Amino acid sequence: MAPQVVFSTPRKLPHPSEVPGKVAVLDIAFAGQGRSTGFDKVTLPFIQALGPRLRVWVDHHDHDEHARFAGDPRFVLATKAEHGACPEMIDPALVEAVGPIDTIVCHTDFDGLASAAKWMRGGTEPYPGCDLDARAIDTRMGQPSRTAERIDQALRARPRDMGLFGLVVRHLATGLADSALWQPIDAAGAEWRAIEAETRRLAKRYRRLPAGVAFVEVDKSDGRFDKTLLLLLGQEREPVSVVAERDTVSVAARFDSGLNFVKLLGLAGGMPTRVAVPRSRLPELLTALGVDTAALDYR
Repeated sequence: MAPQVVFSTPRKLPHPSEVPGKVAVLDIAFAGQGRSTGFDKVTLPFIQALGPRLRVWVDHHDHDEHARFAGDPRFVLATKAEHGACPEMIDPALVEAVGPIDTIVCHTDFDGLASAAKWMRGGTEPYPGCDLDARAIDTRMGQPSRTAERIDQALRARPRDMGLFGLVVRHLATGLADSALWQPIDAAGAEWRAIEAETRRLAKRYRRLPAGVAFVEVDKSDGRFDKTLLLLLGQEREPVSVVAERDTVSVAARFDSGLNFVKLLGLAGGMPTRVAVPRSRLPELLTALGVDTAALDYR
């Protein structure tokens, strides 16, 4: 019997009662620092509540708390530099060593869903090149195949559609055998075009700052956009891109830039080259990046 799949994010893990039996957690980062969503308040209680039911946790996102589990064989943890995507960390030997699983908890992006499908397939790729596609999409470096693009665009258009997540895992787990499953995926992907157009419109507002920073502000009057794409478009202008919204500020650089915003801002964990902080930290962030905030007019 195929395991139940529960879709989750690092800061909104399911209640332990929602993940029955033996559990595998895939592509779920340890929660970063936050007022009510940090490691000690979200990740650790989940691990403790699962106890021996947690059979494996596979993840590739940097976090200081990885060291705590260095001696626990259930935790297969790496940094983003070591593994650009989670599926490449899963192979038949690992799946066999862990044994039967009743529930998979996975992230809701292409990387996470492909990880769940690969586990369900005993550690073999859903299709040739899927691991490389996951790496290209998660690092935003390289060109993913058209197969992966179709799925990724659908997921980016509907980032909270649990039904779509389930359909994608099913499609991948069956090796893309049922061509009819492409219809709802492509229907969701069609919504991406309007989101992409609005994102590219917003990117025209980027300001190039002397410190090598591309800065743009987005407000509630703007249409729906994709933050990842907007950050990438900023990096086409300067090495570092900053997107300021009403409540949060996101900063990003290329995966291979060598920059570490987690350390720069004193955060507990997260992807070194992309973090989000409260809007109140915008002056601190810009100053840390070398921007003369006194000469910068921002809301």
